[in-house]
Formats: sequence, C-alpha cells, structure tokens
Amino acid sequence: MPSESNTPRRGGPGHGPRVAEKPKNFKKAMGKLIQFIKPFLVPVVIALVFAVGGVALNLIGPDVLSDLTNTIQSSFAYLPEQGIEQVLPMDKERVLYLCFLLVGLYAGGLLCSYVQGILMATVTQKNSKNLRTAISEKINRIPLRYFDGHSVGDVLSRVTNDVDMIGQTLNQSVVTFVTAVVMLLGSIVMMFVTNAIMAVTAIGASVIGFVFMFLIMGRSQKFFARQQRYLGEINGHIEETYAGHNVIKAYNAEGQVKAVFNDINYKLYQSAWKSQFFSGLMMPLMNFVGNLGYVAVCVVGAVLVANKTISFGTVIAFTLYVRLFTSPLSQLAQAFTSMQTAAAASERVFEFLEEEELADERDKTVRLLPQDVRGDVTFEHVHFGYDPGKIIINDFSAEVHAGQKIAIVGPTGAGKTTLVNLLMRFYELNGGCIYIDSIPTSALTRENVHDLFCMVLQDTWLFDGTIRENVVYSKEGVTDEEVERACRAVGLHHFIMTLPKGYDTVLDDKANLSAGQKQLVTIARAMIENAPMLILDEATSSVDTRTEVLIQRAMDRLTQGRTSFIIAHRLSTIKNADMIFVMKDGDIVEKGNHAQLLAKNGFYAELYNSQFEDA
Repeated sequence: MPSESNTPRRGGPGHGPRVAEKPKNFKKAMGKLIQFIKPFLVPVVIALVFAVGGVALNLIGPDVLSDLTNTIQSSFAYLPEQGIEQVLPMDKERVLYLCFLLVGLYAGGLLCSYVQGILMATVTQKNSKNLRTAISEKINRIPLRYFDGHSVGDVLSRVTNDVDMIGQTLNQSVVTFVTAVVMLLGSIVMMFVTNAIMAVTAIGASVIGFVFMFLIMGRSQKFFARQQRYLGEINGHIEETYAGHNVIKAYNAEGQVKAVFNDINYKLYQSAWKSQFFSGLMMPLMNFVGNLGYVAVCVVGAVLVANKTISFGTVIAFTLYVRLFTSPLSQLAQAFTSMQTAAAASERVFEFLEEEELADERDKTVRLLPQDVRGDVTFEHVHFGYDPGKIIINDFSAEVHAGQKIAIVGPTGAGKTTLVNLLMRFYELNGGCIYIDSIPTSALTRENVHDLFCMVLQDTWLFDGTIRENVVYSKEGVTDEEVERACRAVGLHHFIMTLPKGYDTVLDDKANLSAGQKQLVTIARAMIENAPMLILDEATSSVDTRTEVLIQRAMDRLTQGRTSFIIAHRLSTIKNADMIFVMKDGDIVEKGNHAQLLAKNGFYAELYNSQFEDA
C-alpha cells in the first residue's frame, strides 16, 4: 500500500536509459560476482582454456605460412649475372604437409572458439537466471521501507538492465579480455622469435597509431556521456508531454513545452553528432594503424630481403602478425570498458541482494485460520515512524469489535494509510502492539496476517488476463458459479455479459473499462477472497457520483459480517460507519459515530462542514 511518508523518492521509470557508470570499488564488485558464479567456475575455466588454445593455434599459423612460403620460393633461383630464373624441383610432400597443417591449425582454432562460445553462453544465461531468481526471492523478503527510498524503475533496472549487462560481459568481455591479452603477448613473442628488427618495426609503427587513437578516445568520452544524459532528458520530457497532453492543451502551454523540447533536442544534436563523428573515426584510425604497420613491415622487410638478412616468408608472416598485434589492443580497451560497466551493474545488483531482510518467521507456530477469526482488533499504545527519528503515529490506542465498520478520516498526512500499513504488518512498529482476537500480530507470520484481510485500494490493479482470472487472482478452487455470484453482487454481471466473450474477455489495452468498472472488479476479487476482515482505502475517490453509489452498494455488501476499516476523504460515504476515528498528526483526536461527532462540533464537524463551504 502507498505510504503517507514524506520520504523523498529517487527518479522513477521513464526517464531514459541509465548512463553507464563506473564502479565505486572495481575489485570488490568483481570479487562478489566471481563468488556468485563459483558453481560455474569449472566450465568457465574450460572455456578460457579453449579460448587460449584457439589463440595459440592462430598464432602458430603465420609461422607455418612463412615456412610454406619459403619452401615454395626455394624451388625458384634467380641468377642476376645471367638475368634468368632457374626452376628447381619442389618439395611437394612438405608443401602438402604444411598446407594440411595450416588447415588443421585454423580448423582447430575455429573448433576451440565454437566450444568456448557454447560453454560461455550456457554459463552466462544460467548465471543471469540465478541472479534474476535471487532478486525475485529477495523482493519477497525485503522490508517495504526499502521501496520508500527507491523507485520501482530503479528496482526494475537492477532486474533487467544490470543483470543483462553482467550476462553480456561474462559472455563476451571476459573471454575477449583473456584472448586479447594472450594474443597480444603471443604475437609480440612470436614476432621477436621470428625477427627482432621486424618486431621493433611493426610494434613501433602500431604504437604511433594507437597514441593518436587514445588521444581521440579521451576527447570523445565526454560527448558520449552528454549524449546519454540528453537522451535520457528528452525521453523523460517526451513521456511527460504525452502523459499530460490534455493538460498542456487545456493551459495553452504548447509553446513552452516546445521550447523546452527544442532546447534539449539541440543539446542532444550537438553531443550526438560530435560523439558519432569521433566514433566514426575509430574504424578508419584502426585501418590507418594496421596499414601503417603493413607499410613499415613491407619497407623494412624489402630492405632486409634485398640484403638477404631475412627470407620473403618472414615478411609474409609479419604482415599477419601486425594484424594479430593491432586487433587485441582495441579489443582490450572495449573489454575493459565493458567490465567497468559490468562491475557497476554488479554493485547495484549485490547492493540489493545484501539489503537487510525481514526477520525470519519460520519459528513462529501461532496461526489464525480465516474461518476461525472473530475480527476483534486492538491498537495498544502504537508508535511508528518511517524514519525512526521522526515518529508520526504517537501513542495510538483503540479497540475495534468484530463486525464493526470503522471509518478512518483526517487531513492528508494524518496517518490514515500508515495505520492500515501497520495493521497489515507492511511495516514493523516502533513501539506498542496490535492484537487480532487477543493475539499480537507480531506473533503471527506476515503471510498469516495477510490471509485475514481482503483489500480494495484507490489504485485499481488489473493484469493482462481474462475478467475471470482477474476476479479469482490467487485464490484456488474457485468455481465459475462463485465468480458470477460475486460479480452479480457488485452489479458487474450485466456489463460483463455484453462483452463478446463474457467472463473470458481478456483485459488488455483494447478492453475499455471505466474507472468505476475496474473498481467493481477489485471489489468482486475481495468478495472471492472472503477474508474475515476488510480494508477499503479511498475506493471511491476517482469515480463520478453515480458510479460512487454503485460502488458504495457493492462495498456495503462486502462489509456485511466483516470487521471493516474504511479510509475516505469524502465523509458522506462513511455516515453509516459504526465508529469513526478522526486522526490528526498521528493521533486519534475524536471518535464516535457520525451523529455524535457532529454534535461535538469539533474537528470532525469542521472537516465535514468544509465540504459544503464556498471556496
């Protein structure tokens, strides 16, 4: 239930994509992630072994290709003094052997990559599934107080965006990081083993290109950050504009809204084209780095071949090594960025998983069965504050007898909804006790307390499903006759039968139910629940007067024989209540029935008469 706390909430959903953030503690975040995937460490290690094996096979390839080139070249001899070429017998067996070896090496590398891909995809998806399951189970054990400081969008982002980011990083960046390091170090070793002069040439030329690339990356990062920020702002502005379109039209605010949009749109345009421009430079720059390495290798290699310092096959091998050397550097940069983002996502996920949980209630043996509950409720010196340092319910005491209809009234912020939250044990008391049939609610499990109440709230919550499924909801063993009887009791049956599929009509975006009809569905749901006690929280606040009468009749049927707690701002709807609690600043300042409270001419009379005063 919504609380009446003044706790500030963080930004909600619909405010654009979350900008990738850096972790507060990279090592700690990755350590927790590794600990979570510990059951999968064996397949991960096997996958990394296959990845390294694939890299090793690809690194051997250029050396074999160099040998193959030299073997073929050795069958030709150039005699410069005679200006002729002499063809010598070719070692065909060695040529075939080297060709098959090359095919085997590259095929082996492909197989290793394939096995590694299957293993990592399996591990990451299972890990993502386990993370989502852990978060889903955690939500059921976390105090409602947590959601007073975190928006629904923030929690959803942890379940979706953050878990997906972790999965993608495990699947791609971890393996990419390891293989890139092995490829980089292996290519350097192989180049120096092959020829030191050519190795220095290839590495030197490539490093010059990478210096330029990193300078550009450093300058472009701020534009990417701005692009994400303005993209989030414009998404939030557009959503807000569409949601309040009628208000904007009614107040002729189109010009103001358009000006705000144009301002954000221009800033997004400026940051987007700059970020895309620098992003577009990356691939040409990578090509430049590679080509610069090729040119340097060819020039120096030609000189060394002419001086008979190296063979032609060595030049061929180095052209491949240049590619193997330059590619891992860009992969390392991308992988490290992804791992930073994943570490930030891990911090958010594990921060949620490590939140303080509700006390374990498995040792509680006291249980009240709904069919055995009379419905007596006692509030004894109840103290409560959403912030422990700011108490808003002060020494609240009251007695409610079985079957009574109790109305709770008062100005906004008086503590009406808070009182019901405490009754349902959505929050724990700071002091005092609440009893149901002389048994403290703290001695019962929360699930047991929830079984004793049915609720109809101001916000009508319906899900995508048939009318029958929405009415039944989580109740088991409900017959079609019981569903129809409940809908007849609330006056909804006739409308349902006018729908094409009756009770099997699916409630989705196409099903146009009015606010009152949605509320009647929730009242029918409460009737099906058939709990001994009832909570009505502003159930008629968003409907017209005629619909209010229909809903009031349905609620009167619903309250028969039940202890009922009714929160209402429209005081005309609670005239027939057995007892009215008038709350102000967390205390009961008056109590009695409607006639008694009017006769006192106190705070209730002031509230009641204010409905009929001229503004």
